Amino acid sequence: MPRQLSRSVPLAELHCHLGAAVTPPIMWGIAHAQGIKLPTKDYWEFRDLITVGPKGSKSFDGYLQLFHWTELIQSSPFAVERSVYEVVGGAYRKNNITTMELRFNPMKRNRGGEQDLDHIIAAATRGMDRASLEYPVKPGLIFCLDRAFSFELNEILVEKAIAWRDRGIVGIDIAGPESATFRVADYKALFRRARQFGLGLTIHTGESGPVEEVARVVEVLEPDRIGHGVKAAYDPRAMAMLHERGIVLEICPTSNVNTRVVSGWEEVRWILDTFRRNGVRFTISTDGPEMLKTYIRDELRTLGRLGILSVEEQEQVAATSLAASFVPNVSDISLGARLPEPRQVVEREEA
Repeated sequence: MPRQLSRSVPLAELHCHLGAAVTPPIMWGIAHAQGIKLPTKDYWEFRDLITVGPKGSKSFDGYLQLFHWTELIQSSPFAVERSVYEVVGGAYRKNNITTMELRFNPMKRNRGGEQDLDHIIAAATRGMDRASLEYPVKPGLIFCLDRAFSFELNEILVEKAIAWRDRGIVGIDIAGPESATFRVADYKALFRRARQFGLGLTIHTGESGPVEEVARVVEVLEPDRIGHGVKAAYDPRAMAMLHERGIVLEICPTSNVNTRVVSGWEEVRWILDTFRRNGVRFTISTDGPEMLKTYIRDELRTLGRLGILSVEEQEQVAATSLAASFVPNVSDISLGARLPEPRQVVEREEA
């Protein structure tokens, strides 16, 4: 058997959706604790309802539809706190993940405004606090804006991320399927504002949209990282921009294979080889370990078994993940290296 990455090597999970990361038994329990009427009374049918099926293949839209039930079940402060706690703690126990970034859209957890948004966010931070008290893991939350939302709703999410940045909100994202009403240029000033307050910027692109979208997003929004981004391998302009700006890609191989964003593992091999040849840095993540039935070490093991990434390359990927994380480095904080106050940042920008 080929040599495998040592389990003692710490990992950072940078691309993980809350709605795809909680185990089915926990989701089943949360649903019943809240009295949510499920479409089935059979646990095994429920499990199939919120995970990729035994054949392991869904269309991109079919994959997104799985979130309907997970987001509904997680739509309360109790459910969000329990979910975040279970995911962060489980990531350390199962995979020795010591830095965990978890992303979700709080507005998709407050039942359309029925529940207070700040209560949902506070619950998520409590879940992180509980997990980090029990395990040596550094967690952080990323708020997902949605392409299907109006600009006004997405702006509220950014302002909430800014307001809660001292409680573990470390970045913002744009997710969701393509939308005719969404324009990248509309978000330039909003993303600049988020950056001024020390938030990390990542964006889902280069997955289901056109190839040229990656370069457009990089040019306009200037993100620190890109979620997925596999289509960038087919655009020399995008590759050059990613390399020059040091933007890190969050690659989720099993997710892209299952959703048919890529044709299979041979295309994954070509894409990662292309990134390496062009000096584009990337990390490996799961997208959602429980929904996709894969953990981050499974991803690395598969890439190693297929000869796509050597153990040394896997170690480099692990180091890149830790370096690219938005979660503040504990040693830096202890040395007093804190972000400037927002007012000072804005004043320097204006000057």
